[in-house]
Amino acid sequence: MSEVKIQNIEDLTGVGPAIAEKFREAGYSTLEEIGTQSPGQLSDATGIGQESCAKYIKEAGKNAKIGSFLTGTELMEKRATVGKLTTSSSTFDELLGGGVETQSITEFYGQYGSGKTQFMLQLAVNAQLPVEQGGLGGEVAIIDTENTFRPERIISMAKALELDPDEVLSKIHVGRAYNSHQQMLMVKKVKEIAKEKPIKMLAVDSLTGAFRAEYIGRGTLAERQGKINAHMSALARFGDLHNAAVVVTNQVSSNPAAFFGDPTKPIGGNIVGHTSKFRIYLRRGKAGRRVCRLVDSPHLPENEALVSITEDGIRDG
Repeated sequence: MSEVKIQNIEDLTGVGPAIAEKFREAGYSTLEEIGTQSPGQLSDATGIGQESCAKYIKEAGKNAKIGSFLTGTELMEKRATVGKLTTSSSTFDELLGGGVETQSITEFYGQYGSGKTQFMLQLAVNAQLPVEQGGLGGEVAIIDTENTFRPERIISMAKALELDPDEVLSKIHVGRAYNSHQQMLMVKKVKEIAKEKPIKMLAVDSLTGAFRAEYIGRGTLAERQGKINAHMSALARFGDLHNAAVVVTNQVSSNPAAFFGDPTKPIGGNIVGHTSKFRIYLRRGKAGRRVCRLVDSPHLPENEALVSITEDGIRDG
């Protein structure tokens, strides 16, 4: 007798309407979302005992094929579904292998005034372009932690691309987060929006500022890094499940030990470094240009592109 494959969380053994509601209230509405959790995380989020959570995770993971091996051919087929989002700079797109990838986290980091938010806003406009024009043909969600979103800037960028500014603004969903707890909850709210809207880009501007301000001192470092890790994991899962581009901006701290090169490094340590598939360091160049350095990528070489930030938006330098 063949085993029946389940597709919905209500089909999990021992999950009735009440437990299913607890999962959904905590932001877990698919087998993939349950199957990728640890028992402790799922228990803390839902109030369900760890032992029961472990059973639900095992069954959900098995049916969602989480943790199974795939052939190189199957992985190549999955890669074929990855979209590329234009940055509005042909040289920068080339540096990124065709643009910002979906199903990955792309991190822009740099000092104040380096243009991080400008890139995020440009990508928010471009994501609405048709696929054949370098867009993703969808809507955008932005978690704004520093009150940096400016509708006026979106309007000028949209007009430059001959898009209707009002329509572009209506497809950008902005959530203001005042602390790290709200910031993490915002990802769950975006998941709710994505049930009705085709969210193809999720941005966080900025990623680590709230965590850095709230968790001060070495005694809180482990807790801070744990929270950032959970946040990054949730962002990555959203990108995978919705074939969306995930873009984060990050701050830098001074590195007195760096006698050569630029004495800065991104906040978040290895947790952010390992989860961000593409890391781009932005710094000011001559005549108002920006130097975009691809510092890390799974398959692309480290290199630089020169761009300009104009009234119309990001353009070739």
